[in-house]
Amino acid sequence: MHGLTPGVDGFMYPNEMELQWSVLIVLYPYITGLVAGAFILASLQRVFRVEAVKPTYRLALLTALAFLVVAPLPLQLHLGHPERSFEMFLTPHTSSAMAMFGFVYLWYLLAVLVIEIWLEYRPYVVERAQRDQGWRRLFYRALTLGSYNVSPRSLEIDDRVARFVTIVGIPSAFLLHGYVGFIFGSVKANPWWSTPLMPIVFLFSAIVSGIALVLLIYLVYSMLRGVRVDMRCLDTTARYLYYMFLIDFALEMLDLVHRVYEADESFQTLDFMVKTRLYGSQIVGQIFLGTLAPLGLLALTQVVQLSERARKGIYALAAALTLVGIFAMRWNVVIGGQLFSKSFLGYTTYKMGFATREGLLPALLVMVLPLLVLWVLIRLLPPLEEGPVEREPG
Repeated sequence: MHGLTPGVDGFMYPNEMELQWSVLIVLYPYITGLVAGAFILASLQRVFRVEAVKPTYRLALLTALAFLVVAPLPLQLHLGHPERSFEMFLTPHTSSAMAMFGFVYLWYLLAVLVIEIWLEYRPYVVERAQRDQGWRRLFYRALTLGSYNVSPRSLEIDDRVARFVTIVGIPSAFLLHGYVGFIFGSVKANPWWSTPLMPIVFLFSAIVSGIALVLLIYLVYSMLRGVRVDMRCLDTTARYLYYMFLIDFALEMLDLVHRVYEADESFQTLDFMVKTRLYGSQIVGQIFLGTLAPLGLLALTQVVQLSERARKGIYALAAALTLVGIFAMRWNVVIGGQLFSKSFLGYTTYKMGFATREGLLPALLVMVLPLLVLWVLIRLLPPLEEGPVEREPG
């Protein structure tokens, strides 16, 4: 077919006329990346004893849990028959990376994240179970699991167990999101995906996005409550965001330089795509707005003495742009890898509907849902430790 179909240039095989993976598959690695990154930030305090980020510890755990609960939803909507997903739990298939997701997901959710949150909040849950009345009393009593011992010795054991769980959770978080990059990187027939750096790039971009998300939520949460932001915590979190972002950017540039130097038979096709169909999402969205701009803003705070108000504004803007850039990166990988023919001669376009099953509206609802779950979790389990609250002036 030569120019007979709108949006198609060159020759396309019949089975390449329609993209198989939509925006929902873009959201899937994006959300799991936020989970992994938030948990890595939490591990800084629990495992590596970075006390400066302690105010974000509980918030990072709750954020990871809220987004992890919603993480499988894009895949469920994409399946069309979500009830079939239970078959992979009943008939394990260890040779399939996609089929192993269910086991990695349940391990990370039940054996790592839920246990660590329960150990962290156990004194608070016991106190509320003994003080509250009505349905709240029943709810918190259920969360105690029959354990009301909050003696110093018991809390010391809780801390040790939680630290061990976090240590186990770090490679689990790497596995949760690294395997997503492995799935794309192992598709040899697609030169846009087939690179051994794909799992590593996905992993570090996940850490970057998770830290940026928690930083932004911490700022918004403190503002809504009228609580003074811990600037030492904010500066340290932003510093780790900056360092991780530099590593992620270096890895992506290494992959780009390797592709340019190798310049195989697919290079012209990929180069044409970047300059045309992916120019807005890759050059503008991912590189300039989502990478260079936040890196420049974060670098500015490292070399120039700025007021607290200015730093908070810069951190918020940098975090928001970072989230946009990481989403653009996921978009360019998932959608971009399907826009060209296996013959490297034809191109197609992706047209996203609005109220369809895999359209814009379901995608927006999927992104809002974890924030609603997080709001419920915050109401039940406050992320800031109990004690005197220092209010913002005015």
